[in-house]
Amino acid sequence: MKQKPSAINIIWLSLVLIATVTAAYTGRMDAVTKASFESAKGAVTLAIGLIGPMALWLGIMKVAEAGGLMRIIARGVRPLMVRLFPDVPHDHPAMSAMIMNMAANALGLGNAATPMGIKAMQELDKLSEEKGTATNAMCLFLAINTSSVTLLPLGVITVRAAAGATSPAAILIPSLIATACSTCVAIIVSKMLAKRQDIVRPRHYEAISETEEASDDDTDLFPPGRSGRVFIWLLISAFLGAVVYRWVQAPPASLLSSETLNSISSWLIPVLISALLIFGYFRGVKIYETLTDGAKEGFNTAVRIIPFMVAIFVAIGMFRASGAMDILISVLSPVTEAVGMPAEALAMALMRPLSGSGAFGIMSEMVNQAPDSFLSFLVSTMQGSTETTFYVLAVYFGSVGIRRTRHALPAALCADAVGIVVSVLICNLWIG
Repeated sequence: MKQKPSAINIIWLSLVLIATVTAAYTGRMDAVTKASFESAKGAVTLAIGLIGPMALWLGIMKVAEAGGLMRIIARGVRPLMVRLFPDVPHDHPAMSAMIMNMAANALGLGNAATPMGIKAMQELDKLSEEKGTATNAMCLFLAINTSSVTLLPLGVITVRAAAGATSPAAILIPSLIATACSTCVAIIVSKMLAKRQDIVRPRHYEAISETEEASDDDTDLFPPGRSGRVFIWLLISAFLGAVVYRWVQAPPASLLSSETLNSISSWLIPVLISALLIFGYFRGVKIYETLTDGAKEGFNTAVRIIPFMVAIFVAIGMFRASGAMDILISVLSPVTEAVGMPAEALAMALMRPLSGSGAFGIMSEMVNQAPDSFLSFLVSTMQGSTETTFYVLAVYFGSVGIRRTRHALPAALCADAVGIVVSVLICNLWIG
């Protein structure tokens, strides 16, 4: 049976061809040619830059997994996840990896969320009988990721605080509402499209009994002795003492000040790393050996995603350099302004699914120009409630060689659209 090409094929081809045709009219063919080479180079550079973070976080994930943390977390949210992902056994490593990824995204830990998401996708791929084709669980997981459920958009709040906004964290509730709506749509559309398409059957997985699970968790575990536990608890006490000391020595003028927000965002990653390693140590995991074993996967994964990232980055780079993005904005701006979206914000809305760094740059520039304006508030909410869809698709699916994406992209783009629309509506209601 022949398989229909996925939506990414026509979208990618359209971006390249529209860019070429537009450049022929605008006289930017040299810029498009340069952009194609620069984008390909940038994709490889970014992929190589991901090797370190991926090696680190996949190694830490391996420590947490060996210590049984994944199973503990999975038990806590098992009822909800089983309903969302009925094709994934509740005790499969993919389930706990997805939970860790979603938790990292919710806390705004993008650097940690990506390796965890790649780990989840690799585990989901083990359940698929049709390699190279996205399963329903993969499509839903990617759509949820692109809807970006973020409880603490610390990066955006920090930019607003640094620019001198009166209430830098005022976007918290609007962003949460927008991202909650986009996530609901992502789930609904994914479920609806999954029923209309051919079924990709999951591979049979033998469930692990409670007795076997307990015995597996205890394999090769060497819990520390009393002196080791005392040493770690002394370090934890010293850390808590340092927190109190810093608070007393330099109490923040405001919890929403740029200095405080920068401190929170910079403390989250080291604290998370230390907490996961301490958990593994107390459980008896061989920390160093286990981490380095897991880190090896990071190198292989980063190399594997390079072709997918090159393809996406080249198409987007050509589209922007040709002037097609500017033309599209000028055509759509009368419509968007009629519904309460300034023309300047349209550039942000169109850029967000294509380029995370580009969207962040646009947002930062607008916030710095007028930190307390409606436009600043709107683009900050958009940034905090949506995700870079094509980047996530290239990295996550590329990590397991998925070429037939099925309904993942349509569901993700629907979620993006809803996130943008709700952002406009809630911001108009919130401020107006």
